[in-house]
Formats: sequence, C-alpha cells, structure tokens
Amino acid sequence: MTTIPDQDELFLVHRSMVFAIAYEILGSRADAEDIVQETYLRWAAVDGTAVRNARAYLATTATRAALNQVRTVERRREDYPGPWLPEPLLSDEESPEHRLLVEEQLTYALSVVLQQGTPEQRAVFMLHDVFDLPYPVIAEAMGRSQASVRQIAHRARIRLDATFGTAVGAATAGRDGAEVLDAFLAAVSTGDLQALIDVLAPDAVLLSDGGGKVVAARRPVMGAEAIAGFLLKIARTPLPQMRAGVALVNGGPGVLVHAGTRLDLALALAVDDRRRITGVYLVRNPDKLPQPASPVTQPGEPTR
Repeated sequence: MTTIPDQDELFLVHRSMVFAIAYEILGSRADAEDIVQETYLRWAAVDGTAVRNARAYLATTATRAALNQVRTVERRREDYPGPWLPEPLLSDEESPEHRLLVEEQLTYALSVVLQQGTPEQRAVFMLHDVFDLPYPVIAEAMGRSQASVRQIAHRARIRLDATFGTAVGAATAGRDGAEVLDAFLAAVSTGDLQALIDVLAPDAVLLSDGGGKVVAARRPVMGAEAIAGFLLKIARTPLPQMRAGVALVNGGPGVLVHAGTRLDLALALAVDDRRRITGVYLVRNPDKLPQPASPVTQPGEPTR
C-alpha cells in the first residue's frame, strides 16, 4: 500500500526513535531493523490524517512489536556461552542515529544495564524517561495499568542508580566518559596497576562477550583489583598487527581494537557520578562486530 508523501516524511522524522526503542529492548541492530520495517508497514497501512500524534503512535507501535519479539530473542540467549552483551552500534557522527544516541545519552553502558532488567523495564524507561511519553499512553501501549507502569519505571531507575550513582548519573557519565576513558587507557598502556585500580570502583564488574567463537572470560570478573590484573595480563599479550583507537560506540567514547584489518574488540565503560568506572564491557563475538566502514542497509526506509 502506498502512502502520501507527508506520511513518509513523518516516518523519516521519527525513524531514529523507532530504531532506538527497538534496539534498547532487543539489543541487536538486525532485530531492531526488523522492528523498524514492521513499524513502517503498519504505519503505511493506516490513514495518517486520523493519527493525532504520529510520534506517540510510532513509539507505541514499535514497543508492542519489540515486546512481541522478545521471547524469540531471549531463547537465543538461554544457551549463550558466557556473558551476553548487546551489539555495539558503530556509526559516524553525521548519522541521525548517532545524533539521537548523543542527545539522549543512550550510551553503551546504559544499554548493558537496561538489558539486565526485564523487557518491560526497558520499554517503560525508553518511552517515559527518554522520549517523555505520558504514563497513560505507555499503559495503553503495554496493556497494563498506570500504577503498574509507574512501578516498572521505578524498578528500572533503581537498577540504573546502582550502576551510575544517581538518577542523573548516566547523563553525567556520558559527558565525563571521554576523560575517564583517557585515564583508563593511560593506565592500561603503561601497565600501571595502581592507577588502573584507582580509576575503577571497588565493586566494578567486567563482562566479556566472545559468543563461544573467540577467547573471552566466561564469567564476570568482579572487583577493581581482579579487573586490573585481568586487563594488564591481556595488554601484555597483544594481537598480531594490533592497533587500538578511541572511537564512537553507541554515540559515546569507546575503543576499537583491530588485528590487521579485522575488527577484533569493542570496549565501552560505565562511569558513575563520582567519575569511577563501575563496568568494563568487552565485545569480541565476531557476529557483533561489523566493520565500521561497511555499508549499512536501512530496512524500513520509505521509498517513493
């Protein structure tokens, strides 16, 4: 079914929001793009002039579609070898996706913490705390009472506060992340054990996702001293033709490590409101590491 140009334009305006909601619920670019496609097809089938709030309509449609897909996605993780981490988003600074990630402080660390909660917590956080939809709209979208939705939102904020320190900790960490990352990298590159311990929170956690396809820690590494020792051991055994550089990971500062021309590892940090690292996230699963220069298709892009 074809749609009028104005309806296509409205979808393009909100496409990044639709993608962000689906990605934060499902944790995968490919799964999120499937939801973008499904949301667009549903949008194309309605009379746009009868929709009072296109932004709310698209956000709730994407949320319902993503929540319907959650069971399929979570079944893949049941037998996952070692920690599962969301797929890092590697994008250029000019993309609408990158701009939205930066504007809304949707860091990789935030994605990791959201994935540790329930799908409903991820959905409510995105709809209310990120995109400012009112609770009555969210309750209707999720088929729950407003009281239930408010309770889900409260639980999501408790989980975030435990990692970032305060309700605004995630945003503060996003702003300070580059400076903390510099200190972290300096300690690792010089082999300064004490400096590395000092930049880590005492109860920090390191998660390493190899997907059973490459070497990675199969269990979380707990505590500043254990993490520092683990990282310095890795640093003393570099990859062949290794080169590492600061890059954008989910719109925030991260590190990409290449072995020759192959992207081998993406690293991101969680930083609390005291500028301490509470989480170190290493993704090595090759299925989650597309080459940044590779062209990316955009399912759901309206055609004329």
